[in-house]
Amino acid sequence: MSATKTALKAAKAALDARRYDDAAKEAEKVLENDPKHYHANVFHGLALERLDRYEDAEKAYNVALRSKDDDALAWQGLVSLFEKQDNKKIDEYGFAARRLSDIHMQAEDKYKCQVVVDKYVGFAKQHGTKDQYRQALDILLPSSHVYEFLEGRLPHPSQTFPKIAEIVEADEKQRINKLIGERRTRLGAKIGQVTTEVKREVYQNSPLELLYNQVINWTHDDDIRRLYEEKSLQRAYDTLAVLATKEKVEKRAHVQKLAEGMVVLKHAFPLAWTIVLEWKDIEEVKELDKNLLFDFMELFPADGLTKILKGYVSSEISPFSVPAQPNGVNGINGTKALTGDGAEDDLPEEEVSPMYPISSEDRLILMSEGLEESSRSMMSQRLMGEYLLYLEEYSNVVETAKKMKEQLGLDRQVSGLDFRNSMDAANVMLATSLIRHQSPRHHTEARSLFDEILKRKPSNSPALIGVGLILEEEEEYEQATDLLAQALKQGAGVKVKAEAAWCKALSHDYESGLKELEQCLEELEQPGADKGLKAEVLYRIGMCMWNLDASKAARKDRNGAYARFLSSLQANLNFAPSYTSLGVYYSDYARDKKRARKCFQKAFELSASEVEAAERLARTFADQGDWHLVEVVSQRVIDSGKVRPPPGSKKKGLSWPFAALGVCQLNNQDYAKSVVSFQAALRIAPNDIHSWIGLGESYHNSGRYIAATRAFEQTQKLQETDDATKPEDTWFSQYMLANVRRELGDYVEAADGYEKVLALKPLEFGVAIALLQTHVEAAWQNIELGVYGRAASSAAEAIKASLSIIEHRSDAFNMWKALGDACSAFTYIEAYHQDFLADNVMRALKYGYESAHYEPLTEIDKVQLEAIGQNQAATVPASAPIHASILAHKRALHCCSNDIHAQAVAWYNLGWAEYRACVCSSPLSPSFPSKDSMRYLKASVRCFKRAIELEAGNSEFWNALGLVTSPLNPKVAQHAFVRSLYLNDKSAKVWTNLGAFYLLQNDTELANEALTRGQSADPDYAHAWLGQGILALMYGDPKEAYGLFTHAFEISDSSSLVTKRLYATSAFDQALQGFSGDIVELLQPLFALRQLKAQAPQDRSSAHLAALFAERVGDHEEPVEVLGKVCEDLESKYESSESAEILAQFAQAKADLARAYLASNSYSEAIETAETSLDLSADGDSAAPDADARRKFRLSAHLTCGLAANYTGDMDKAISMFRTALKESEGNPDTVCILAQVLWAKGGEQERNNARELLLDCVEHHSEHAGAIGLLAVIAMLDDDQDTLAAVADDLHALRTKPDLDAHDKLKAGRLLAAIALLKPEAERDAAETSDATTAVMLSPFQPQGWSQLASLSGDEETGPAEMALLTAIGSVPTRGTLDAEDLSDAFAGTSIPADAQRSVMVAPWLLCGWEALQS
Repeated sequence: MSATKTALKAAKAALDARRYDDAAKEAEKVLENDPKHYHANVFHGLALERLDRYEDAEKAYNVALRSKDDDALAWQGLVSLFEKQDNKKIDEYGFAARRLSDIHMQAEDKYKCQVVVDKYVGFAKQHGTKDQYRQALDILLPSSHVYEFLEGRLPHPSQTFPKIAEIVEADEKQRINKLIGERRTRLGAKIGQVTTEVKREVYQNSPLELLYNQVINWTHDDDIRRLYEEKSLQRAYDTLAVLATKEKVEKRAHVQKLAEGMVVLKHAFPLAWTIVLEWKDIEEVKELDKNLLFDFMELFPADGLTKILKGYVSSEISPFSVPAQPNGVNGINGTKALTGDGAEDDLPEEEVSPMYPISSEDRLILMSEGLEESSRSMMSQRLMGEYLLYLEEYSNVVETAKKMKEQLGLDRQVSGLDFRNSMDAANVMLATSLIRHQSPRHHTEARSLFDEILKRKPSNSPALIGVGLILEEEEEYEQATDLLAQALKQGAGVKVKAEAAWCKALSHDYESGLKELEQCLEELEQPGADKGLKAEVLYRIGMCMWNLDASKAARKDRNGAYARFLSSLQANLNFAPSYTSLGVYYSDYARDKKRARKCFQKAFELSASEVEAAERLARTFADQGDWHLVEVVSQRVIDSGKVRPPPGSKKKGLSWPFAALGVCQLNNQDYAKSVVSFQAALRIAPNDIHSWIGLGESYHNSGRYIAATRAFEQTQKLQETDDATKPEDTWFSQYMLANVRRELGDYVEAADGYEKVLALKPLEFGVAIALLQTHVEAAWQNIELGVYGRAASSAAEAIKASLSIIEHRSDAFNMWKALGDACSAFTYIEAYHQDFLADNVMRALKYGYESAHYEPLTEIDKVQLEAIGQNQAATVPASAPIHASILAHKRALHCCSNDIHAQAVAWYNLGWAEYRACVCSSPLSPSFPSKDSMRYLKASVRCFKRAIELEAGNSEFWNALGLVTSPLNPKVAQHAFVRSLYLNDKSAKVWTNLGAFYLLQNDTELANEALTRGQSADPDYAHAWLGQGILALMYGDPKEAYGLFTHAFEISDSSSLVTKRLYATSAFDQALQGFSGDIVELLQPLFALRQLKAQAPQDRSSAHLAALFAERVGDHEEPVEVLGKVCEDLESKYESSESAEILAQFAQAKADLARAYLASNSYSEAIETAETSLDLSADGDSAAPDADARRKFRLSAHLTCGLAANYTGDMDKAISMFRTALKESEGNPDTVCILAQVLWAKGGEQERNNARELLLDCVEHHSEHAGAIGLLAVIAMLDDDQDTLAAVADDLHALRTKPDLDAHDKLKAGRLLAAIALLKPEAERDAAETSDATTAVMLSPFQPQGWSQLASLSGDEETGPAEMALLTAIGSVPTRGTLDAEDLSDAFAGTSIPADAQRSVMVAPWLLCGWEALQS
């Protein structure tokens, strides 16, 4: 013990001397013997604290406290230790300070206890967080353990509670914002929902309301108490708003209690008054506490609700009386009250001011301002809505009632109250206004609202009245009368009584209705009665009198209904129905149209619902042609909502406003809107013929021709079933239907339609012109489609139609233009020249003949009437159609001499006719033998120049000028093209013409640029692609040119001759370079040439080319006929010109004709024609430019003659011809093969030796010629020459591996090898055949021949090769290959399947293999 005391003394001495290391060591000595020694641990902790070893010091103090918890020394050490660590140990500091204060309190040392508390609170405020400071402040509250001990020494709770409340407010605000920020980023989170959830979570655990109540309880300051009462109510209200519905009941009661307490004390806190006023669920406004309303107005004079209340209580509908305040002072605005008669005389005039707005205008302005300021107030919406309903401002009432319902929904979410009565009031207000607003558009909605109310409140008077009014509008008068009678039992006023009487009148009980209405009028004669209602009753009395006696005398009586209408207007000058009735009176009985119109205008100005006045006005304006006013009237009627009845109503809608509006929009060319208008009219009146016609016309003008067709077809159906429609009244719909079909290109149906109309209206010029133009358009369409026979028929019909028009209107520009176009059509289909009605055209041109009609340009083009032909002429001149077209266009030019713009078009049309004459008379298109093409060209130049003088801004005119001046003056032509492009640089035609012009000038670079621009402007313009093809030919790329020509031909129409010529020529050149053997490739060029023959039958080059194509596709009759005509034509040409060029053409044509005779088995004619060709070409120069072509057709003639001689049995002549051909062809291998076959066929030993020698020599010089090798193989097999067969077999094996060998030669080589294998010894034969078959499969696995050979060797046991042979055969048929029907039939027969055998027979019934397979 003495050592312990000594060590403790030493430790204390060291502490006093500030030798803290020594103190710690001395204390440790004691602790070694007694680790729980209290003073040693305290000294040790204090020494460690001074050495800044805070953790060790805290441990030492805690060990000391375990042994002695109620001693202040260790707790003081801990407090000191925690103070040195600033904000690190504030919570531990608070615990130590509280324990230390307890010890001092037990020791009754108030001073030390207060010091500890004050230091702890100050330290927490300085170093701690807000929450730690709030916890520190808790020690100052009455709930603290030291509060009673230190009472008087600590701050009053009224000072502490506000501080804690402020800290909690800030903390909760920060926490709410933080949680919202974290949770709003979650997937699917909504900001509103997240905010509500966070606030609910925070508010439910918040102590703020308790703190506010403590402040209220402890404070002695009334202002502070009021402030925290407001805060308490606000926090309770906010908590109520976020609580779930089931949890709101208790909280709502608390909120209402707080608010009512404030209101009782008249505390001016808006939220409290809002809760008390807005949360009252009342049926009628009169149930509100009047004193509460006036107290609100007094406390909140600037509030929006105050302004509305101020206007409402002063209005005619207010259930509240305004009490005067003591001392004559008004409680609302502080003005003097008027207390007795003449009291106002005691005051100056400017001091006398009214308590509320005097006029209804001022009241409405004041209430409108208040509604804007209190838009979130349900009570404001309700009071404003009721007042607007009284003013009959129905559109505004609808908007206000809807806003009231929205606000009720929000209040319901906040408070949890049902607000059933308030919602019913809003629905009544909304439904009542919907009845009148745009009636009857919203009757369905209004009826549903009323029905919902009546289910719960069957005796609700406004709902009964509302349903009655709806039924009245829907013409359900009996039901309406019953409901209004029920409302009368509930105490409804005279207005409802008048409505019930009017329902009886509308149900044709005019006497009862009149009697009851007169009773209502007696009540309305009292002073202060509603003048508007009085005017309505007087009008209805007048209508009852009007309908009771419908005689003309009674209605004209000015003391009858007329007097009541006037009395109605005297009661209310703005009552619209009375003006309508007066208008009917003046219009139908007084015969005063001017007054009637004024009455109708006044009625319609006052009310858009006066549809009868509107209809009469619209008809008046339509008769005057004032379509703008018709549109205004119609649109206003539509906007009124009167035109469409509600769903389920028996009342019929009004279609005339939509129909009238559609007509106006048609006149304004607003076709999209007119379609909508007519559709709306037809929904209301589906059988309205005029609306169907208007709809069809709208569709037609807007380009929707299919829809227009259906509309006019429906019109005709209705007209057929309508007894009131006469046949002569149907012509317009037929005419419009024909117009639509014409736009659709259905010219046959269109022409039939026009003819039917002309049968009803023979002198209708517009229809006759339409028929003429339809025939012309049909002719040109058929030309473009290549249906030339129909084109000729349509053009002839057009000529006939023009004659019927000329007899009535010979001065019609369109008629002469159409006639010219019809005549011009025959120049594009010269094969149908005999269909041209020259006599009819002559009659038309001579009708009303004057020399001035055809004078223009006569001195240049020399075109006269006589050029068309005489009536007695047996044949029509070839130039007749184009000359007739020129004369018709000249006549059209004369007809438009007074119209500059039409003249420009007429000169333009005449220019094209002249240019067409130039084209037809040029050597490129010898339709007739005239050589005066230059005069037509000059005339066309004059025409286009004149057109440009009249209309210089037309790009088409400049393009035409450039085209016709290209061969005359290139500079002018280029300028014209450039000018045209300046006016319209999007024209593909002009760019293409410019490109062709540059081609003529040999400027390929500019030509390419221009043609490329033409392709870009319109990729479907064929001539631009033609130009590019010509450029490709110039650059030496015929394959590219062929592709371009083919594309141009595919996208072009059938009227273009040059497209067909270039395409067919290019296709023939490609066939010469490498023909695949598929004749399908030659069919399209052949069809093109046949079309060309119909358009230009005298074009012998194209005819010759067509014969060559026909020859290659296996048609042998056509080449004989065509080439025969070509030869005759060339012979006559040669006889007249003796041209060497024509002679060469004649010789070549003869050679081709001889080949055609040979193919058609006319051998003698073939020999004769071939010899003629050889004789004609015998003297040709071998060095001439056409020497190569001459050698080719002479070779053809020799071979043809030799083959024909062979077939006729003249072998010597055949051999002679072949030898000559061989000599002239310089050893051509094909010729060698033919000669060898003929020599072998002759049968002599010498001839056969010669054949062997020829073939051996040919193989020596042409080692890869398949024909020669094959013939050698056949001869070797016939001679059984094994050595030669072995050599030839090697050549055949090598031959069929060559990739450039065509399929036919490969097949021939394979069959020869198979035959050679059969000739081998029997021991080697099977292996050789199998080897040959497998080799064929390996070389051509996609061809069926190798597989078929392999299948025949495999027998019936192995079906795989036969199946592969069939699969490859199916994949090689056209268009995927060139396999013929016989090979396909053989493949089907090889599978040994009955179904395939049947297919084999179906494919090639002439072959035995299919039948044999079917039999087996």
